[in-house]
Amino acid sequence: MDACDARTRAYKNGKTFDECRKIAETNSSELAKKIEQSGVVSWSAILQTSDHDELVYKLTLKYLRQKGYNIGDWKTPQVTKFTV
Repeated sequence: MDACDARTRAYKNGKTFDECRKIAETNSSELAKKIEQSGVVSWSAILQTSDHDELVYKLTLKYLRQKGYNIGDWKTPQVTKFTV
């Protein structure tokens, strides 16, 4: 029986999941610097940074949340520093 191997499945533009993860980690580090400077980054800016790749976009938001940023919601589509 043939089975799909999730580790080698090609996503947008033929990238594997691991490649998308590395790109998202790089994007989140760059965006974290922008957030520290300006205080906010919009979701549309993140989408442009991820080259309109849905998987990279979602992973980037995930990594920003893990770093302690408030990724917002549908009412406030922006990433900001988390305030207590």
